[in-house]
Amino acid sequence: MMHRIFIAINLPEDVKNQLAEYQKKIEGLFQPPVPVRWTKKDNLHITVEFLGNLSEDELVKVCQDTKEFAKNHKPFTIKLTKIIYGPPRPPTSSKLWRARMIWATGEKIAELNLTPHVNLGRIKMWEFRQIEPDERPDVSREIGLGFEITSLEVMESQLKKSGSDYTILELCPLKN
Repeated sequence: MMHRIFIAINLPEDVKNQLAEYQKKIEGLFQPPVPVRWTKKDNLHITVEFLGNLSEDELVKVCQDTKEFAKNHKPFTIKLTKIIYGPPRPPTSSKLWRARMIWATGEKIAELNLTPHVNLGRIKMWEFRQIEPDERPDVSREIGLGFEITSLEVMESQLKKSGSDYTILELCPLKN
């Protein structure tokens, strides 16, 4: 059996609540509303690395490696600083670039060599393309959410018609 696996940072409940409030604000600001399927509050997280479909043996190794990594790294703080269309437009901006999501993003995490982002919602592309580019809502917002990370999680994603279901398979505490 194959498992759809990723390594994640789960967000504190108060941060999920604040991000859900931003979702509501963005949804209510624009008429017509931004065509987006919002991520359920309980599914909000930061993906550290998406690994894809893994066998049982590969999954065991990923859990072991993630635990080992975590026990060698101290807790750290994440700062989410803005809401943007994601992924960001590359510096050498291409006409082929398309926003596919709305993200909360922030300062680079040196410990993980990662710029964090939380997928707040996935754009409904067909509807979004019907809006002239210069008439598309500007969802950019400055935010200030800081929180401490004390663990990494190995998670499984199961795709369903109602959206993704996530299960924590291994909780990997960072060293104290």
